[in-house]
Amino acid sequence: MFSHQVFLQGLGLGASLIMAIGAQNAHVLRTAVRGQHVAATVAACIVIDVALIALGMSGLGALIEASPALLAVARYGGAAFLLWYGLRCWKSSLRGGAAIALEADARAQTLGAALATVIALSLLNPHVYLDTVVLLGAVGSSLAEGSRGSFALGAMTASVLWFTALGLGARRCAPLLARPSVWRVIEALTGTMMLVLAVMLVV
Repeated sequence: MFSHQVFLQGLGLGASLIMAIGAQNAHVLRTAVRGQHVAATVAACIVIDVALIALGMSGLGALIEASPALLAVARYGGAAFLLWYGLRCWKSSLRGGAAIALEADARAQTLGAALATVIALSLLNPHVYLDTVVLLGAVGSSLAEGSRGSFALGAMTASVLWFTALGLGARRCAPLLARPSVWRVIEALTGTMMLVLAVMLVV
């Protein structure tokens, strides 16, 4: 039975987790500023989040939490990917000027590359599993069985609203954000965040 109160609880918790600065959000922002495959990137983020929330509500969260080996593989694999991605962003920032022109980036990035990047940033980041699968799954599982669907729907709705707003909002600000000087700052901040996340995963 649908419960508005539990729906809002799921919406609030889901939003508080998904709105935190992370690799996935940074990639959506960068993709939207470039105007490259924005709809596909946003859709991929939403599908991944919805699937992980559903898996968490089905009991996968407890399985992952109980498997130190699985968490270790996700941690070090994710740290390696974030390290590579962060260094790439810093290299792009330091080149500056025409080297980071959006037109050049647009020619270089295909739809397949854009989707591969967002999938990797989403699924190689263990925080995604800890937040979306383990935490949301644990909270949802603690509710009465009849209310779990409302909670899951609320959390999924938060994902849909956030990624859609992030993609559309950044695209509207593209004339400002696409300036070479501003883009260099975006690349530097994104790279720094990725490197910090990589270190946090292994310490």
